[in-house]
Amino acid sequence: MPLTHAERFARLHALLFSHHALWSGLPFQTLSAPWGEAFPGLDDALLALSDAETARLQARPFENSPLSAWLPVAELAALTERGMPSANIATQARLPDAWGDGIGARKWQQLQAFMACFPAGELSLLDWCAGKGHLARTLARRDGCAVTALEWQKALCDSGQALAERENVAVRFHQQDVMSDDVVKWLTPKTRVAALHACGDLHGQLLERAAQQGAAITLVPCCYHRTGAEIYRPFSHQARSLLCAETAVTRDNLAMAVQETVTAPRGVRRHRERANAWRLGFDLLQREVRAENSYLPVPSLAYGKLPECFAGFCRWAAERKQIILPGHVDWAAFEAAGWQRLADVTRRELVRHLFRRPLEMWLVLDRVRFLEEAGYTVQLSRFCQRELTPRNLLIETGPLPS
Repeated sequence: MPLTHAERFARLHALLFSHHALWSGLPFQTLSAPWGEAFPGLDDALLALSDAETARLQARPFENSPLSAWLPVAELAALTERGMPSANIATQARLPDAWGDGIGARKWQQLQAFMACFPAGELSLLDWCAGKGHLARTLARRDGCAVTALEWQKALCDSGQALAERENVAVRFHQQDVMSDDVVKWLTPKTRVAALHACGDLHGQLLERAAQQGAAITLVPCCYHRTGAEIYRPFSHQARSLLCAETAVTRDNLAMAVQETVTAPRGVRRHRERANAWRLGFDLLQREVRAENSYLPVPSLAYGKLPECFAGFCRWAAERKQIILPGHVDWAAFEAAGWQRLADVTRRELVRHLFRRPLEMWLVLDRVRFLEEAGYTVQLSRFCQRELTPRNLLIETGPLPS
């Protein structure tokens, strides 16, 4: 028999939090394995992996994993990747290509997959955090109905309204802060509220306000770490009853759940690797200069702002952290050490990769259980394959029964 959402959540919680120390630590902040000596032989096995095997496990952490000797790989896979409906993109009816004009190619593919799972019906439609209204316009075109679009940025409202009028579709924009209490005026038991990749507190507000008003929900959540709370506050009674202070989930932990990417171009990935290697090289340098063996966070740099050389990056970072560098530094040695440390960190991160999707599933199931506890019947499925977007978990309900 398939597991209920409550059963899946309870089993996943037990597995995740019995291994809390493995995924809650950050390998780049330490010079050795963050789990210490708790798993003899694991670190040696990780550091011995080839680049090709490391890349394979990054992309498919549950497949033929050599980490199974230490970690519950099969159990994690069973609770996250199996027993759940999954959309078959190949069989989904394509929407007219002209509807995707002005929408990025990958975003348009995601919209088509989302639309294939979106129920047609009698309910009035509300696009939550609509941006320029790509979802709202597609819904209005497909179903021949009026759609209300909520967006707090006036410029996006104006652009979206102009697009809707140019395409002659029945979308009406309203400038609305969805985090405000008065957002409930848009939600009724006759409303279906839709959001594709709504971030953090924005989708949290959607769930709580929709449940208050009994509205139907079609939601793909994203970016769980974009929240005002430093420590995760569960939605469901079930999660609150299971969590304890010793296994607190931090904002850094939440960020781990969405770190998987499959869309970055090779140049962007190479730039990210260089930035990370330089950060790790600077970390070794600052430990020596400060005579303090502890990690020192350095601000992020926007893409394209990275200095041209490692020495330039270190001088920039030292200035930001008010560190005086010595007159002579063996830049080549510290840069080489940074690249070696990146290789080690990348392999140690494979442990966290095993728990990344399970943590995301745990977060989504917490939201599902919140809705079920409120009285909803909830469907949880994958609306597309991970190659299109790893954030592919779809939560869907009907209106709250009266």
